[in-house]
Amino acid sequence: MKGQDWYQADEVAEEYEDVRFSGGGELIDQREKEAVLSALGPIEKGHRVLEVACGTGRFTTMLADRGADIVGIDISREMLEQGRQKAATAGLSDTVEFVRGDASRLPFPDDHFDSVVAMRFFHLMDDPAPFLKELRRVSGDQVFFDTFNRRSLRTLYTWLLPMGSRLYSERQVVDMLRAADLTLAGEEHDFVLPYGFYRELPGPVAKPFRVVDELAGDTVPGDYVASVSYWDARIPADPDDAETSDAE
Repeated sequence: MKGQDWYQADEVAEEYEDVRFSGGGELIDQREKEAVLSALGPIEKGHRVLEVACGTGRFTTMLADRGADIVGIDISREMLEQGRQKAATAGLSDTVEFVRGDASRLPFPDDHFDSVVAMRFFHLMDDPAPFLKELRRVSGDQVFFDTFNRRSLRTLYTWLLPMGSRLYSERQVVDMLRAADLTLAGEEHDFVLPYGFYRELPGPVAKPFRVVDELAGDTVPGDYVASVSYWDARIPADPDDAETSDAE
C-alpha cells in the first residue's frame, strides 16, 4: 500500500502518533513543531492559517492554541477524526475547523489565508509542482513546507517504507518555487540521522544521538547531507503596490 492509500487506513490513523512520535520519535515531533512556529513567528489574533495534509492535527491544534484562525484539510476521514478528537481534548473544537478535501483543488478563494503550512506532504507527490501552485493560490503571504532530501541517508531505506517517499534535490525545490511564483525567504536543513533511526530508540537513548546529530548538522558537510529541509516561501510583493506606496 503506497502514498495516500496508506495514510487512509483505519489502523494507520489510530496508531499514527504512537508509532511515529513516541520514544525517540518525540524528538522529531518537537523539531517539526519548532520549525513551524519559527517560520510563522508570533501569531496575532485573526491570523488565518491553512494546514494542508493536517493528518491527526499535530500542528493544527498547536497553532489554534496560539491564537491562529486555522483550517486543517486532509483527504483521510480517519486522520481527520483523530484531529477532531485531539482538538476536543485540548478544548479547541470551537477554534479549529477540519475539512475533508483534495489538495489539488482546495475549496478556498485566492489569497484567503495569511499562511499555508504543508508538513509531511510533498514526499507523497508524484508531480508536486501543481500542488505547490495551488498552495500558493490560496495564500496571501506565506507557504511553509518540508521535503526529504535526495543527498541524505534517507536514500538507503526510503524504498522500504510502506507509504513510499519522494526525495528532492535543493535545485528541484528552487525550481518548483520559481514555477509557482514564490520567493524563498528562509531554509533550514536538519537530521543527519534519518527519522527512522530515532523511532527505533527509546527516548533516553535517542537524546544523546540527537545532540551529536545537531552538532554534525552545524557543520557544512552535515548540513549538506541532512535528511530533512524546511522551506519558508513568500508571495512576491506586487510591483504596482510598491509603486503606489512610493508615490504616496
